[in-house]
Amino acid sequence: MSNQNNTSKGKILFVVANPTVSSVTGWNIGFWAAELTHPYLEFTNAGYEIEIASPLGGKLEFDSFSDPEDNSGYAANDLISLGWKYSAKHMELINNSKKLPDVNADDYKAVFFVGGQSPMITFRGNKEVTDFMVKFFESGKPTALVCHSTCLLLDAKYSNGKYIVEGKTWTGFANSEEQYAESFTGGKIQPFWIETEAEKIENTNFIVKEAFTPFAIEDGNLITGQQQNSGSEAAKLVIKQLEK
Repeated sequence: MSNQNNTSKGKILFVVANPTVSSVTGWNIGFWAAELTHPYLEFTNAGYEIEIASPLGGKLEFDSFSDPEDNSGYAANDLISLGWKYSAKHMELINNSKKLPDVNADDYKAVFFVGGQSPMITFRGNKEVTDFMVKFFESGKPTALVCHSTCLLLDAKYSNGKYIVEGKTWTGFANSEEQYAESFTGGKIQPFWIETEAEKIENTNFIVKEAFTPFAIEDGNLITGQQQNSGSEAAKLVIKQLEK
């Protein structure tokens, strides 16, 4: 049910990748629309305010395949993202994202990392983004990552050098889903596959469901969603933790 009294329960930060060009495909890439628009709806209906930040700030862009009006028709049934495109108020949020270095994590009750194709290029190996995520997680507040943004967890470590996913159960974009995407487009898309890389980390439990099944899981305050159909599920887990 939508929050009708306009009383905010607090702010949640979405961290979204900036547009870039894929080093693998040469495509212009950004974030996956549904991984922002669907969780946004869950959070705002529950009474939370959303602010959006990116590593560089400024204008953000949908991955083309996630645009409901893209000629590929891949996301043609995503009416929530279609509505977002035609709302000036909502487009303003992604046209003027905050710079992540300017954000005070103490202002937010939770953080939600949005996936897409760009995170695989611009999040992994980005110390600033990784450090922000780890510090937020260490604060004990809900820390959610969905789809390809879970690539951050492949490198994220505590100050003692231990991976934060050691001893934890988590999920992310599955190899079966990468295989489907490559079949759909006819070629290699990603520089690495998250499931394959996760299997190299000792003492962690990376699990996935059938391809493109909505699936999110919580392990303590770490919340992860498998792919673009899992954003709402991850948001619901964040809300459950916030409202305990």
